[in-house]
Amino acid sequence: MIDARGPRWSAGLTSIVLIIALITRSPVLIIIQLVQFGIGAFAGPPKSPYAWLYKKFVQPRLSKNFDSEDVRPPQFAQLVGFVFALVATAGVLTHTWLVFTIATAFALFAAFLNSAFGYCLGCKMYLLGVRFRSV
Repeated sequence: MIDARGPRWSAGLTSIVLIIALITRSPVLIIIQLVQFGIGAFAGPPKSPYAWLYKKFVQPRLSKNFDSEDVRPPQFAQLVGFVFALVATAGVLTHTWLVFTIATAFALFAAFLNSAFGYCLGCKMYLLGVRFRSV
């Protein structure tokens, strides 16, 4: 179980990084985001650099009472983000700007939805997958 505010805060930071990456076509920023998603997907969201920033600087300033959530849906969402960032990285490194733009925009859309509205697309995909597996 994790603090449900953490993934939403991380999604806000992700949105900022992806907006700047889109505007500047920065390979460095998209690779940083790829690493962030990779750590979140394979080691778990609590191990990611954004989670460390949240725990160190943001969480101490918030209420000690918080909603907790299962780590598995956000971890799956990180995996989905990792795939989009991987495609975006391939696009930027090969100067295939359309591929880079589309993949980055999809990741940005999902991150923005989570950050602004608390709606995690990757989490919903995970829950649908669990539902279909049980059928």
